[in-house]
Amino acid sequence: MADTQAIAAFFGDHVKRGDILTLSGPLGAGKSAFARAFIQHLTSPDEEVPSPTFTLVQTYETPTFEVWHFDLYRLERSEELWELGFEEAPQVGVCLIEWPERIEALRVLSRALQITLTPGDAENARILRLQGPSSWDMLLREIHTRYGGILEPL
Repeated sequence: MADTQAIAAFFGDHVKRGDILTLSGPLGAGKSAFARAFIQHLTSPDEEVPSPTFTLVQTYETPTFEVWHFDLYRLERSEELWELGFEEAPQVGVCLIEWPERIEALRVLSRALQITLTPGDAENARILRLQGPSSWDMLLREIHTRYGGILEPL
């Protein structure tokens, strides 16, 4: 999990307003742990970062933008996403979306970095698959150079 937290912090160092990161994987794969590490890196190590499973969205202030953390597990209709402020979120900050596959329209977020977490062979081990449009290519190459051992090949 330490490598997963380091990767979350790495992305925290490189995201900018308007970026969208999606987190997919089975229950218990580490989506919320990744989100927590990402948000705490951008705010404070002491920041309380609960999973927004029941609130559906949590926002966090950083020195340069807001982080909107969505958990779509309980959503049933895409209209609910817009009611949560999703349209505004990328304009004022960075979006971190757990369970994007719950909303069909999010499956093809053209500018999103898609992060898929799956359990590895060892206890607490995770394998990450990163996929995104060409705007993420340079960053993805750099992260594969640093953390290739827990990442699926490009």
